[in-house]
Amino acid sequence: MQQFISMAGLLLGLTAGTAAAQTLTTTAGSSLTVQSGATLYVVGGVQQASGATLTNAGTVQLTGDLLNAGTLTSPGLLLFSGSQNQTFSPGSATVEKLTVANTGGAGNNRLLLPADLTIGTQLTLTQGLLRTQGSATLLIPNGARVEGEADGRYVQGRLQVKRTAVNGTVDFTNGFTLTTNGQNLGTVTVTRTAGLQLGGVSYGQSGTNQGIDRMWQVEATQPLGPATPATVKVSWVADDDHGLTLPTTAQLWRAEQGTGPWAPQGAPVSVSARSFTASVGQLGMLTLSSSNQPLPVELVRFTAERRGAAALLRWSTASEVNNDRFEVEVSEDGYAFRRIGQVSGHGTSSLPHEYQLLDSELARYGAALVYYRLRQVDHDGTTHFSPVRTLVVSGQLELALFPNPTSGATTLTGALPGAAVSVYDSMGRLVHTSTTDAAGSAQLRLPAGSAAGVYMVRTGQHALRLIRQ
Repeated sequence: MQQFISMAGLLLGLTAGTAAAQTLTTTAGSSLTVQSGATLYVVGGVQQASGATLTNAGTVQLTGDLLNAGTLTSPGLLLFSGSQNQTFSPGSATVEKLTVANTGGAGNNRLLLPADLTIGTQLTLTQGLLRTQGSATLLIPNGARVEGEADGRYVQGRLQVKRTAVNGTVDFTNGFTLTTNGQNLGTVTVTRTAGLQLGGVSYGQSGTNQGIDRMWQVEATQPLGPATPATVKVSWVADDDHGLTLPTTAQLWRAEQGTGPWAPQGAPVSVSARSFTASVGQLGMLTLSSSNQPLPVELVRFTAERRGAAALLRWSTASEVNNDRFEVEVSEDGYAFRRIGQVSGHGTSSLPHEYQLLDSELARYGAALVYYRLRQVDHDGTTHFSPVRTLVVSGQLELALFPNPTSGATTLTGALPGAAVSVYDSMGRLVHTSTTDAAGSAQLRLPAGSAAGVYMVRTGQHALRLIRQ
């Protein structure tokens, strides 16, 4: 028999058996205890007022929302079994076991979590989704676990699982398994963000290329030794394919943050199921994509230095994807570049690599300032250009602007590092300021709508004319 239970000023204890209510509203000073073996079934929601107490050692099952502003202690089971979206506002609730069994249709079968919640023992998904909102995180401490994730029933948003004394193979129950290969990594925290369809948040991207709609942020209190890589296994549900079509050749990627840049981990492997295993030399943000959708060459340094009558060009990469070669190009005016040498790349690699090329005949250019750039070429012929570097050939420092004339931005080179740069219009009005980098260069961009004409670029006691077309 269903009944209406008003908690205003009442002390109610439910022992073994089942009681039913259509709504449950508590007021300050009220107290409800559901003892072990008892079930409170609410056809509707529970509104727990500030100053009210609900203690559940049995089962509280409800089809509506649970909004807690009081004291909610649940060593028993909270069971959400509505047929439309439900909300659980936990406040400072202590919850051991939570089950989501929402029977609503797609898009209307979620348990919405607007604030952080810790599950002490187990989260079970039998039907429907649990969706964290905003920055809310579902926290699974050491010893607790997630059960039942599958297509159509999993945690969307942020799911954080923590394990202590990690040494060996550990399943974090959030689609991530870590094998330390003999290393003790201490406490490892794996935060998974999934199912949000947000670039840089739930999936990695580089240009138009995108990974699956699932990323794992892996942090350890003891660093991973570079001599012994760890082994990771990631898995996902079809809901998070994000355009990935199986079977395919897939690649694991790592970054410091969700926005990249991304470096490949291990080699591409053919997969026919939603599971992928690879070796990693560093922990951090991990995700996966088709190897045809690389997330790519990460150039971390490019310098041009004078070596007597020669120029030594050196560059390094943090990772490479399908990198066939580097072509080194030179220019006397900053406009027309031509190739002077070529260095083979390392294909696809997650390891750092150093490169260099010696240009031994600076005098042949007949210019006081020489410009260098790298043209990186992929195996499929796709090309990318590095930033331009300049080298002073004569003994006297010479400033240069390129391109000049320009209809957009221009680059100042040959100045002192860290020097202030000012740009004035023909009326003597200051229109742009900048500071040169360690190489003595600065990119100058006039304000939108600036008129065509002659501008003056000043740094220190030197000035150059800039023509805007």
